[in-house]
This record gives sequence, structure tokens and C-alpha cells, in this order.
Amino acid sequence: MAAQNLIELKGITKDYLLGKTQVSALRGVDLNVSAGEFTVVTGPSGSGKTTLLNIIGCLDRATSGLYQLDGEEVGDRDFDALAEVRNRKIGFIFQSFNLIPVLDVAENIEFPCVVRKDGESKGALRKRVEALAEAVGLRPYLHHRPDELSGGQRQRVAIARALITQPRLVLADEPTANLDSGTSEQIIDLMLALNRDKAVTFLFSTHDPRVVAHARRALRIQDGRMLE
Repeated sequence: MAAQNLIELKGITKDYLLGKTQVSALRGVDLNVSAGEFTVVTGPSGSGKTTLLNIIGCLDRATSGLYQLDGEEVGDRDFDALAEVRNRKIGFIFQSFNLIPVLDVAENIEFPCVVRKDGESKGALRKRVEALAEAVGLRPYLHHRPDELSGGQRQRVAIARALITQPRLVLADEPTANLDSGTSEQIIDLMLALNRDKAVTFLFSTHDPRVVAHARRALRIQDGRMLE
């Protein structure tokens, strides 16, 4: 049986005004991503990679086109409704980690669930935090703060934080950009294992050829258009 499409984009455009000049960041993008994929989007700076991820991640809205996530039309929703979709279905990994410096590792991982206030008990949440920390190799560092961790360890915290809400989709924007080559390989291997063992769908934007080499599917975007 064919895998279900988790992401379906049809004719997606995104226009910005830069001063009085209209800039077309995306020009009629079509894209399907099935559940369980490990997919990379590559392209030069300014090609539209980040804009595409922002729309898929419900951080921004397309100017035109259709966007379905997990079988639901989301492209026409207002920003409050998009925030609800983000909280329920999407995890994010950023190149700059975006950890909260005054919180320790455990608190950073559980933060999205605390904000969501979905009624889970503190004990049950902390058990899931500990299990994820174990999965990403951070069990001994639960009470360390971000400034006590290496870059690779901080990215592992970010990965665990992205997974704590049990999202259908994890979006990663240049996740290895600030890591050395050895650490990058470890992070890629970790995400591949999570994809394989937990069936998490990963969609990356990247310039990193190491990430592209490990992708099960690689797409290229240029001048706002998806290339074959």
C-alpha cells in the first residue's frame, strides 16, 4: 500500500514587498512528501528554501496555492489557527539551536508541552523527557544549562525538544550549519535512526553535502521553482 501524503503543495507562490519592489520568493511550487520520508531540499542562498519551510511549518502563509498537511487544508487558515497546527503536528530544529539559556536540558526539552498545557501530568511528561534524552545521548546532562554543553549536545537538545510533542513532521533548517564535520555526522546518524525507529518524517533545508548524501530523497529549488 502506498504511503500517505503528509505534505501536499500545489501551485504555491509567495510574494514580498521589498520597498516598492515585489519579490517572488516561490513561483508555483508543487511538492508531495509521504509520511516517514527523510527528505532534503537544496539550493543556493535566496532560492526559496527557508520560505518554503516557513510555509510548510505554518510560520508564514503562501500568497496563493493549496497546502494540505496530514490531509487537512491549512493554507487558508488565520495565524491563530496556524499556531494550533504547529503545536499539534510540527517540530522544528534550527541551525542556531534556539534554546532558552536560563533553563536546563530537561526544561528546554519539555518547554513546548508546558506551553501547550494539554493536561499531561508533570511526572508523565518528565518520564518522556528522560526517555528522549536517553535516545539522543543526553541522559547525564538533564540538569546542565545550554552554556555548559557543546554545539553537538545543544543540537541534540533541540532534536529532543522537536520530538517531545510527538509531531507528525520535523522541519530542520540547516541543522548542521554550526557544527564541525564529526559532530554533523553524529547528528545526521541520530536523525536517521529516529526516522527509522520512530517513523518520524524529516524535511530539511541544507547546503551541507553530508546531509544530502544521507537523504533518502533530495529535491532542488532554484529561483523559487522546484526542479526535477
